[in-house]
Amino acid sequence: MRQRDQVRVRTIRMALTAITNEEVAGTTARDLSDDEIVKVLTKEAKKRREAAEAFDGAGRVDQAAAERAEGEVLAGYLPAQLSDDELAKIVDEAVTATGASDMKAMGQVMKIVTPQTAGRADGGRVAAEVRRRLSS
Repeated sequence: MRQRDQVRVRTIRMALTAITNEEVAGTTARDLSDDEIVKVLTKEAKKRREAAEAFDGAGRVDQAAAERAEGEVLAGYLPAQLSDDELAKIVDEAVTATGASDMKAMGQVMKIVTPQTAGRADGGRVAAEVRRRLSS
């Protein structure tokens, strides 16, 4: 706030509001664990990416840039994303562990891979890598 960085201030306030809303959602209020907070922030970052794409598609370049800036601020509070090589290694290990050989076993592989990649790789990216590995 002292640095007058309006994007950062706006984004942090939005993130705190999202966390508070998640804490009071449901029948009783509760404190979120660190993993749950990461999930909330990941969901908010995904919303920003999707909104930026939608604004780009509608020709609203200025609004898309604002959404991307908020996404970059959120990315600073999230765990580092897995590289393609690291993701491929995790998927290969899961395929080997399950003995999967075709697309019918994708659910089994995803069940092993998802907890290992939670917060560090987008679900669509993980599923695409599993599909690529099982179809080859």
